[in-house]
Amino acid sequence: MSMRHTMKARRALTAVAITTGLVLTVAGCGGDGGDGKSNDGSSSSTPTGKGSEGGEEPTESESQPPAADTVLAEVTGGDDNTTLIINSAVRDQGGFLTVNGKLRNGKGGSWVPNSWRGDEKELSGNGSSMAGASLVDRVGKKKYLILRDTDGRCLCTQFSGAFKENEEKSWFAQFPAPPADTTKVDFQIADMPVASIEISDGE
Repeated sequence: MSMRHTMKARRALTAVAITTGLVLTVAGCGGDGGDGKSNDGSSSSTPTGKGSEGGEEPTESESQPPAADTVLAEVTGGDDNTTLIINSAVRDQGGFLTVNGKLRNGKGGSWVPNSWRGDEKELSGNGSSMAGASLVDRVGKKKYLILRDTDGRCLCTQFSGAFKENEEKSWFAQFPAPPADTTKVDFQIADMPVASIEISDGE
């Protein structure tokens, strides 16, 4: 079993407590396509419990790169001409949905994704990370914010150092799992175009 899956299992006991404050009803989501990209502090509740042993978050090296030949979605945009690739979105029995992918710098010089941590005050300490990511279920009209521990650290990749020109790095992000009958969601982060992805079921 991979280190990432082991860490997910250790967090399974607290998934219900965390996800309570991280699943939001999206008013009129089906009408606007879920294009809202900012997650301010008023849009979520602070989770009351994490219980992560040692309080350590997964690091970039602990996320396993997905299979290179599988691409669920690929979008390019933003002020920095960044390319976001999503390779997998797996729902497990512990109540998590783990999204894996790659991020490529197309700026033409070094780039640090500082704005990708999101606008939530609770996530302000997650610089250069995927903390600002969210999922939108347009059919169920719900928005899922990224999971975090009681110290506000996201369960996601935090990149070390700046991206060099054309450099590509792997990433992962964990969310509360949507209901079993939800098979498609929209992935949103920063000023990137919305990426529609299909969910698969894991162990």
